[in-house]
Amino acid sequence: MIKNSEPTIHDIARELNISASTVSRALNDNPRISLKTKEKIKAVADAMGYRPNTLASNLRNKKSNTIGIVVPLINRHFFSSVISGAEDVAFKAGYNVVISQSNDLADKEINIVQSMFSNRVDGLIISIAMQTKTFDHLKIFRKKNIPLVFFDRAVPEIETDKIVVDDFAGGFRVTQHLIDQGYKRIAHLAGTQNLMAYFDRKKGYLDALRKNNIQFDESLVIINTLTSDEGVSAVQQLMALKNPPDAIFCGNDTTALSAMIFLRDKGIRIPQDIGIVGFSNEPFSKVVSPSISTIAQPGFQMGQKAAELIIRQIETKERTYQTIVLPTELIVRESSSRRSFQ
Repeated sequence: MIKNSEPTIHDIARELNISASTVSRALNDNPRISLKTKEKIKAVADAMGYRPNTLASNLRNKKSNTIGIVVPLINRHFFSSVISGAEDVAFKAGYNVVISQSNDLADKEINIVQSMFSNRVDGLIISIAMQTKTFDHLKIFRKKNIPLVFFDRAVPEIETDKIVVDDFAGGFRVTQHLIDQGYKRIAHLAGTQNLMAYFDRKKGYLDALRKNNIQFDESLVIINTLTSDEGVSAVQQLMALKNPPDAIFCGNDTTALSAMIFLRDKGIRIPQDIGIVGFSNEPFSKVVSPSISTIAQPGFQMGQKAAELIIRQIETKERTYQTIVLPTELIVRESSSRRSFQ
């Protein structure tokens, strides 16, 4: 009769006519057990298909050696780069990584975070969803003293480690570049303003206008969740204005691309008639025609730093927090290089 249940250390002990405690010590590489006995026990364990019960061991040790990572969208190059950087550091430190995406939905993010909490992750690295406006599901981590690190989209009211880029400087640099290229009516497609990243990008845009004595026109700012469809809708709205813009600073490369496709189909020349700049430096931004000017964010470096900080919290129990602000880089390509056509 075939035995379908998982073999245990007691099965191995019976097979070898030794105690279960000896088997346990051997499988855990205890120095009290001789090398010859360890090899014999491990050989039998392998032959029987024994799998150690890491869940039970983790519960005993109150440590899962698992770090949760929650991102808005895995298919965005920036977020996948952060995951890659975090996983690189975590793996070398002996941690597994569990990855989930919220799809920028608040309810999904809450369910994911609650599940990771229930499954006893040692720490959580997260960039919050566009829709997220309440944070009780994250505050529970702080309340229970479970390490938490925010990256890119952080929650100011929760005191913990944060890794962000200088979104204000990025927004300012984009707008100043468009002004330097001779554009005068610069629109901005902004992300939801409950997220500091998009709030700061808009602040940078406004500051650049002010410092160049360009009057702010509220009709030139459209706030949405920066999907491809909303990018098209926003550009339609802007171009329907009595005095439409001659440049658009898009909150991400996805809306920059959808705006360019819409404008090109309408016979509007880029960058001669209208300039376009995105944000995030998605891989497609340099291969489309015209190529898209954008802001590069150090995603892999952010992920590495986030993992280093979460592991420090896990292993040292230190609760002194820092906010690390990394620089961005303006990458000028064809979509905003009006001067080259003059």
